[in-house]
Amino acid sequence: MRKSSLINNIIILLSYYGEALTPVPLRPLALKRWFRKCNGRELHLDPPKTWCDKINWIKLFGVTPEMKTLSDKFAVRDWIKTRIGEEYLIPLLGAWDRFEDIDFDALPDRFVLKTNHACNTNMIVLDKSAFDKKAAAKEFRRWMMFDFAFRFGFQMQYYGIKRKIIAEEFVDNNGSDLMDYKFHCFNGDPVCCEYIGGRSGKARLAFFDKDWKLLPYRTATYPVYEVLPEKPSNYEKMTELAAELSKGFPYVRVDLYHLNDGSIKFGEMTFTPSSGQCTWIPEGTDEMLGKMIRLPGVNWDGSC
Repeated sequence: MRKSSLINNIIILLSYYGEALTPVPLRPLALKRWFRKCNGRELHLDPPKTWCDKINWIKLFGVTPEMKTLSDKFAVRDWIKTRIGEEYLIPLLGAWDRFEDIDFDALPDRFVLKTNHACNTNMIVLDKSAFDKKAAAKEFRRWMMFDFAFRFGFQMQYYGIKRKIIAEEFVDNNGSDLMDYKFHCFNGDPVCCEYIGGRSGKARLAFFDKDWKLLPYRTATYPVYEVLPEKPSNYEKMTELAAELSKGFPYVRVDLYHLNDGSIKFGEMTFTPSSGQCTWIPEGTDEMLGKMIRLPGVNWDGSC
């Protein structure tokens, strides 16, 4: 290997594994520094009170073996099949340990490739004949190198996941946007639904309650809708599924898709959205939502 290539690989490894080099006793301090850098404000872990505080507390102190399984985009499929039924899963086309093992001849013209151990590591292929496999191979090799637990603020539910590349069917909503319903569930109760649409163009969001009434709060992720979307025909069913999937967890965001044909598809279980550094609007929302997360060893009011 050339010296320059070796140095580049070392730099990549250090950038990916920097958090992993932090001794366990120092991780709370490192997490507070990371949070301050992201948000410009202080993180409180002892005791945690706000939504951001408690999500970050979960990352270091509240991860269970089941959470680790459900954070694995491949392993979670068996759990979903058992819990609510295979009909809610997007069909799987294959799973491989390496990009080089993928048999592209066996895949359809359109599909989605993703890793199972991280977030934002996916590719949508709309035309296989135009797919740049060489560029994709380089990207997937990079993604497969790192343990996502140490990529963005110690999300320890991802630690040690056996890494795979999976292919799923491309879900086509008859040419229109794929509607994304993210149910924020507190102790099995889907308190609010974060609706996101327009991802193919200009994304918008809105937060609704279980009766599809607009809520007065949101995150700063995307602008709000000027004209509110209509309530989907099977919203009650989606709420029911989110409640079933979130049972037993202090907090989890259950992501579901609604298709024009009325079917519902599972997206993922997200235990630490945005790694616990969301900006909630208006002021006071972070505190209000934090009170709903009942952590083990932490009282309802946030005291230990």
